[in-house]
Amino acid sequence: MRLRFGTFMAPFHAPEHSPTLSLQDDLDLLVHMDKLGFDEAWIGEHHSAGSEIIASPEIFIAAAAERTKDIRLGTGVVSLPYHNPLWVAERMVLLDHLTKGRIMMGVGPGALPTDASMLGLDPTQMRPLLEERLEILMHLLTSEEPISHESPGLTLKDARLHLRPYSDPLFDLAIAAVASPSGAKLAGKYGGGVLSLGATVAVGMDVLAHHWTVQEEVAAQHGQVADRAKWRLVGLMHLAETEAEARADVEYGMEQWFRYFQNVAAFPQMAVDGGNLGEMIDFVNNGLGVVGTPEMAIAQIEELLEQSNGGFGAYMTLAHNWANKAATHKSYELMAREVMPRFQGQVDTLIGAADRARAARPELAERQMVAVEEATARYETEKGQIVLN
Repeated sequence: MRLRFGTFMAPFHAPEHSPTLSLQDDLDLLVHMDKLGFDEAWIGEHHSAGSEIIASPEIFIAAAAERTKDIRLGTGVVSLPYHNPLWVAERMVLLDHLTKGRIMMGVGPGALPTDASMLGLDPTQMRPLLEERLEILMHLLTSEEPISHESPGLTLKDARLHLRPYSDPLFDLAIAAVASPSGAKLAGKYGGGVLSLGATVAVGMDVLAHHWTVQEEVAAQHGQVADRAKWRLVGLMHLAETEAEARADVEYGMEQWFRYFQNVAAFPQMAVDGGNLGEMIDFVNNGLGVVGTPEMAIAQIEELLEQSNGGFGAYMTLAHNWANKAATHKSYELMAREVMPRFQGQVDTLIGAADRARAARPELAERQMVAVEEATARYETEKGQIVLN
């Protein structure tokens, strides 16, 4: 299975930085990735805490789609408990037409409790609301029959879409999952994929295989097929030519990212450790991700493939903004140039050809020398005959 590559862009920016410039940097990164041949990008939705500053993934995707050609763009994720599913469906179908099928839909319960609290929602309500509204959303996207619904905070009366999706039969669906099995359960029920966030943190590594088992079991119960190609793992990487260079690069912004998860974001599944930059880098390189070289990245992905007990479809690097813009773009270039081909079958035949040529060189070089000597001898003979004549 050809492994796809992309990014999961929350994004993360220092609150002290210009949000206007930060958003432009995010768009520039997607343009850069599109040119490098990355497969997909997922854009987040957040409304508080100061660092994850994209409030509407749909609006951001519309802007990115006009700047890119091939990369597929997904909502990563729409926090469905915050929204009327009718309007979510309408916006996704519109994007599907505007992008001519490059859109993907990711949904989840919402990660930041500070977002939910502004709507008067308690964290215990989020997953039940996700299940309720995803059922309505999928009906709207897959059926022309009207649907009515009445529950606290949501009323629909004979609701239906007047514009059907561009994609046939539907764009990709992915459900966010970290530790609980709820995302895998919903992916199985609706034949979608799983976006495994924090896949490389300790809790994520422990549940990867379990998530897949849950998805397979639930898919079978609902007449769906669990497809590993739709399983996407999100991890942490920053690459450079040398590990020392990579460690120097992340002096720019790694500490801000760590402090955000340690002190600001109430997201315990993404707990990270480290009191200073060196400890933070070591924490990442101790199985969480890679601050280092493409060779280290290859080893990390191979370990994840083994941990998943059968493989997955895509590896997404989190857009963490640990390094400045130039170093970040270089990291993605190294990923595209040296890491991605190892998992996409693009270099196997080239390496094989080089190995065969290397093995055959001594014999072929000797035969080449013999051919040169024979040609030289023939020339001398022919020159002598011309003189005699």
